[in-house]
Amino acid sequence: MRNLRKMVQSPTRLILMEAHNGITAKLVQEAGFEAIWASGLTISASLGLRDCNEASWTQVVDVLEYMADAVDIPILLDGDTGYGNFNSVRRLVTKLEQRGVAGVCLEDKIFPKTNSFIDRGQKLASIEEFTGKIKAAKDTQRYSGFTVVARVEALIAGLGMEEALKRAHAYLDAGADAILIHSKKPNAQEILEFLVRWDFAGPVVVVPTTYPRVNQIGLVEAGASNVIYANHTLRAVIFHVRVMLKYLREGGRLSEVDEKVASVKDIFALQNDEELRLAESRYLPVEGEGNED
Repeated sequence: MRNLRKMVQSPTRLILMEAHNGITAKLVQEAGFEAIWASGLTISASLGLRDCNEASWTQVVDVLEYMADAVDIPILLDGDTGYGNFNSVRRLVTKLEQRGVAGVCLEDKIFPKTNSFIDRGQKLASIEEFTGKIKAAKDTQRYSGFTVVARVEALIAGLGMEEALKRAHAYLDAGADAILIHSKKPNAQEILEFLVRWDFAGPVVVVPTTYPRVNQIGLVEAGASNVIYANHTLRAVIFHVRVMLKYLREGGRLSEVDEKVASVKDIFALQNDEELRLAESRYLPVEGEGNED
């Protein structure tokens, strides 16, 4: 597996695509993306839960294990606040490395978190508390390529640009491998201002969910070479499944649906069923053969 830290810190553009289970992870890899964003929002939603730490960290890690087993490209976990204090972060990093997850993104809100796009008030941890989590994560990791991204939520919380820059510099100084600057404004103006003032001080990750019309080349030239498509796999699933279910519920013909969905053979291919067939021919006895007394 490629070293995620080197990928994130490279000036070459890197797009991390969201996945939330083994099959979507395989589809992301199949599409040619070089890395996966294991989204807290979409993993929670796929479990039927809200994005406010209703899913425990152990449940999330269980999902990640299936994802890591399914692909060869690195996975960056959206690790929310680290599920507690610095000690929770240490435990999380240990378990992620054991399961082959390449890195974690930690955000500087308090536990339990609230999704950044929900207008319910966003309370941030102190700089001192959050830098302690970053240091704990970096001190705990055993693999040099394990990546810790520090997510700055100051703009989301309405604390302004100065606070965002102050926090970003403190997190980088504490050992973060990259900074994720987050915004919910409908355009990239706030992000571009941050990048100009950041002045290439360290690797930056952006998430253009609310400003999808942004020119990616402009972001890269301004200093953000890492872009996360944070929830689009799940959103595509929800949209297209709803269309199909409505059509069938209203009496539509199954033959019409078959032309617009993946084949069963495609499912088998994604499950790597051919490998099992070959393994059976190698390891199972041929029918009719066996030891005779």
